[in-house]
Amino acid sequence: MKLADQIVQQLSDAGVRRIYGIVGDSLNPVVDAVRRTGGSQNGGIDWIHVRHEEAAAFAAGADAQLTGELVACAGSCGPGNLHLINGLYDANRSGAPVVAIASHIPSSQIGQGYFQETHPDRIFTECSVYSELISTAEQSPRVVAAAVRHAVSAPGVAVITLPGDVADVETKQPTPACVTVRPGVLHPDPEVVDELAAAVNDAEKVAIFAGAGVAGAHDQVVEFAELIGAPVGHSLRGKEHIQYDNPYDVGMTGLLGYGAAAAGMEGADLLILLGTDFPYDQFLPEVRTVQVDRDASVIGRRTDVDVAVHADVLPTLQALLPKLERKGSRKFLEQTLKKHDKLMNKAVGAYTKNVEHKTPIHPEYAASILDGVAAEDAIFTADTGMCNVWTARYVNPLGTRRLIGSYLHGSMANALPQAIGAQLAYPDRQVISVSGDGGLSMLLGEMLTVAAYELPVNVVVFNNSTLGMVKLEMLVDKLPDSGVDVPEVDYAAIAQAMGWYSVRVTDPRQLEGALGEALAQRGPTLVDVVTNPNALSIPPKISSSQVFGFATAMSKIVLNGGAGEAVSMARSNLRNIPRG
Repeated sequence: MKLADQIVQQLSDAGVRRIYGIVGDSLNPVVDAVRRTGGSQNGGIDWIHVRHEEAAAFAAGADAQLTGELVACAGSCGPGNLHLINGLYDANRSGAPVVAIASHIPSSQIGQGYFQETHPDRIFTECSVYSELISTAEQSPRVVAAAVRHAVSAPGVAVITLPGDVADVETKQPTPACVTVRPGVLHPDPEVVDELAAAVNDAEKVAIFAGAGVAGAHDQVVEFAELIGAPVGHSLRGKEHIQYDNPYDVGMTGLLGYGAAAAGMEGADLLILLGTDFPYDQFLPEVRTVQVDRDASVIGRRTDVDVAVHADVLPTLQALLPKLERKGSRKFLEQTLKKHDKLMNKAVGAYTKNVEHKTPIHPEYAASILDGVAAEDAIFTADTGMCNVWTARYVNPLGTRRLIGSYLHGSMANALPQAIGAQLAYPDRQVISVSGDGGLSMLLGEMLTVAAYELPVNVVVFNNSTLGMVKLEMLVDKLPDSGVDVPEVDYAAIAQAMGWYSVRVTDPRQLEGALGEALAQRGPTLVDVVTNPNALSIPPKISSSQVFGFATAMSKIVLNGGAGEAVSMARSNLRNIPRG
């Protein structure tokens, strides 16, 4: 067989069912080998033709995150595979098991400044757990096997650099059997569990902060919180795993946060970090801290840690719970829950009440309506920026929904291509891309991919004709916003031209009906919601420097003749500032 056939066979044996990419001359042997597998319906692999390689990597990463299965993407030599890099950074940081095939120029030309020459085996090193060049047919089977093992076990991105001429050679090397590796469970050291139990029993006020590492341990975390009277805050990635059915939930901290999570952590004398590598150390209080994580390298890198537990969350709690004493006082928990309720009703809930007649549409209201009409097992993908804020605050995960985004890499334009991967992975589930107009316009061509495959992807565009998060960042840095606004665009008209069902909504009274009708369609749909550009995210914890920066920027806007805009922005955000 040709080497490309062997590589594709190895990927198929490892469980790959989809390769996202764009064809190109150096990649042609691989694409033809995929064609000959007959597609996933015949036990082979599907080639998913996207419009931009960045989207291929985002789609593959979403597919892998949601299924836990190995997924592949590919790009042709030079510019083709370079386009993969942003999506691969996101996939790798999200721990998505992805194999990327970066085809290369003819092997005899490497190092000679040839047309389209780059060095993928070097370029992708930082955004992968494995990156290697295949230079001979004899070497290839072991490199591919190693790439699969690294991608699955890390998990993360493994990159195979493959010259087109090498892919096309005949090989007599036997195809090695695929070694299936099931992730193991990491149990804590018994002495560390005793140390942890002593710390919890000695503390008067304990707060829990949960990340994505609590997946599969929801009930044990809730039991833990009930036993010790601890409020439970969460990171954005932890939201879908711990917020639902949790009477001790106090929201999320950070710049996108809401509720009393920040207050709960600061009021505690013991903070327990469960499965989180929360990057914003400015939101972590200087108190006695416990950190539980299966990745020892992240323990203590954000804040000083007094008790380090190298283990998975579930077995740690299973070992810990029998050693704990029930705390008699619930005062700290009750105070934090009361504060959370106040903040949720006066801040997060403020824009979702009595706004049915106000235009432009409040984005918070739109997000709350979307939450109400979406399916109980819907998969949401959220664009980075204000769409992250609205989905974090108003979409309820229910324990059956999924909510993903570019939460660690923070790239724009992720939601639509991630929705493509999600829909191909789960063709019978409702997939909703919560897109900002800035993010959607950046990879707008992927709407053609959705149309070509007739995917029932639902795009809800929060169309405020501005880069809202950047606008807020400028204001808190004492700068008047500049370069963030774009001309008004009718995305519903663009979608209709591409064969989508679409509707543009400017009246909030029509919003629920429009969303419901769109979600009931069988093909791709887009709802273009024209939202208030002056609605900005106010974090639950505001520093004096942030307030000063915002006020300074407002004064500059007024002095420069923008008094009307300043008044409009103040009215839009006044009710959203947390108090108390």
